Amino acid sequence: MKPVFLIGYMGCGKTTLGEPLAQELGWRFVDLDQYIEAKEGMTAKEIFMTLGEPHFRKLEREALQEVATACDNTIVACGGGTPLQEGNMELMNSLGITVWLRTSVERITSRLVLPEQRCKRPLLSGMSDDEIRASVVQGLDVRTPFYEQAQLQFDSTRLESEEQISDSARQLAQLLLSLTANFEN
Repeated sequence: MKPVFLIGYMGCGKTTLGEPLAQELGWRFVDLDQYIEAKEGMTAKEIFMTLGEPHFRKLEREALQEVATACDNTIVACGGGTPLQEGNMELMNSLGITVWLRTSVERITSRLVLPEQRCKRPLLSGMSDDEIRASVVQGLDVRTPFYEQAQLQFDSTRLESEEQISDSARQLAQLLLSLTANFEN
């Protein structure tokens, strides 16, 4: 089966849901940022700081192309900004299935204000909870038109416990399998 690209705002659950979804399907899981980091020998943050965002976006596009063309039966967790770059949504939609993981501003904010999330996401570390919420609202305003180009939308609100994550992975796996069965018939 074609690769499945999980897209959405940071904190929507692309990696949290992507790994168990891949396990549920017996597929490979690729986090696009981690793929770039392994290939470049630098963290995404280091690439941004030393080489700049345009260079990171170039690497991201190359990595997306590599993963999309080389890997069937793969779940790809894309960075929150991946769909915004020119041609990326068209590429993902033509080579695989895109799934927008949607959840509320409140749920995203509640995930991003957690201390472990602030540590993983340096841009959030100096922000108050209210500033994070305002940033999420503003970010979604800009990104939603890109995310809406996804072929499927899936509610990723229920990812707060292992049981919810497993249930959501099972539901999304069933949706994807039924979708591909319909295409094959």
